[in-house]
Amino acid sequence: MTVTAIRPDAPVPDQALGHFSAGFDAQAPAAFAELERLRQRGRAAFEAVGLPTRRIEAWKYTDVRAIARADFVLADQQGGHASPRGAELALALDAYRMVFVDGVFDAERSALSGLPAGAEVAPLSRYLSRGELPTGLASMVDERASAFTALNLAFTGEGAVIEVGRGVELDRPIYLLFVSTAAERAVMSHPRVILRLGDNARATVLEHFVGESGAANLTNLVGEAFLAPGARLDHYKLNEASEREFHIANFKIDQARDSHFSSHSLNLGGALTRNDLDAELNGEGARTDFWGLFFAQGRQHVDNHTVVNHNVARTYSNENYKGILDDRARGVFNGRVYIKRDAQQVRGYQNNANLLLSDRAEIDTKPELEIYADDVLCSHGATTGQLDENAVFALRARGIDQHTARALLTLAFAGEILESTQLPEIAHRVERRVAGMLPDRFNLEGLVELGE
Repeated sequence: MTVTAIRPDAPVPDQALGHFSAGFDAQAPAAFAELERLRQRGRAAFEAVGLPTRRIEAWKYTDVRAIARADFVLADQQGGHASPRGAELALALDAYRMVFVDGVFDAERSALSGLPAGAEVAPLSRYLSRGELPTGLASMVDERASAFTALNLAFTGEGAVIEVGRGVELDRPIYLLFVSTAAERAVMSHPRVILRLGDNARATVLEHFVGESGAANLTNLVGEAFLAPGARLDHYKLNEASEREFHIANFKIDQARDSHFSSHSLNLGGALTRNDLDAELNGEGARTDFWGLFFAQGRQHVDNHTVVNHNVARTYSNENYKGILDDRARGVFNGRVYIKRDAQQVRGYQNNANLLLSDRAEIDTKPELEIYADDVLCSHGATTGQLDENAVFALRARGIDQHTARALLTLAFAGEILESTQLPEIAHRVERRVAGMLPDRFNLEGLVELGE
């Protein structure tokens, strides 16, 4: 598949609907009527809204016509195939593991034994094969929000369902590994992730996306998380898709009183990436923390859209996203904090800082606050700049060469986000990947040792 340059003001090609309609027709028949109704609902929404253009405010900085012009097929629903490169990229993490190859659950590579009583982790396909829709499916993310949420519903068939009962604390993370292969034809997958945590439950979930070299697939994920009173979810997302892949994700969280959601979004891969992350703070004492780091080079495009809705009083949010852009890469950050009328004593903070390593790199940043209450403490800000040459000089004065000095400062810029992670395997992977993608490849291990 070739990604073709297109005029920014050109419309999305009409044939895109036909490409995806062919996928609808090729999809295996729904196992039961309720599932068929869901799929038809998604298909109708897709045909009504169509793929977004840059005339739509939420998509003004992101052009999806390369997706429209691609001809994706569904993965073989009979199961995945060997993927040694995907296995090589997996993290060495002590965790409960679910593996998906081109969107299809791979039971042989998964390991789910030993879960404590009150916790269940299963592929969505297992529920559907029993003629059952898991609780919460399609109850939070509106299929009319965009063509991609509509497509995800229309192709409902696989994903992960995670339920942690009241008072249960998982002793290990749940690791969702999504492997994208370099098939003869580009493949599309539409996984659905549903997480439900009961009262005072606690879990850590990692979504890890890896791609074989040359993979040119579309991954279109929708996630829905429900946190009961006092529950805590630490959610990690590490995107290491191949340089030719498209990655779209829409994740939404419903938080009850005193719940805590902590998000760590780490984006290193993909030709075009769009992340939508929305938190609904619906109970007093609810807290959400968004940590984000995105590194792009070449002609990569990374778009992060976040929303935090403070719907009741005495809720808290903190958001810190950092971007590092090199070559002709482009980044987008649009963060919105909304405080509902009479939601008093709210604390909401938002910050986006960006580092441009090239004169041709570009960032569009748009932090937003919308406040309808008077007893609140909120702030937001955005900064964009290049490396501090005085700091570079200070390191060189200590005998460090210029390339290493610049790399150390770049890693230091990312350090605040990496330090927020509680899984060192992720921090180490990202640290080395960022070092390896910097200009003038150098001794990575030596650089990281020096940086530590």
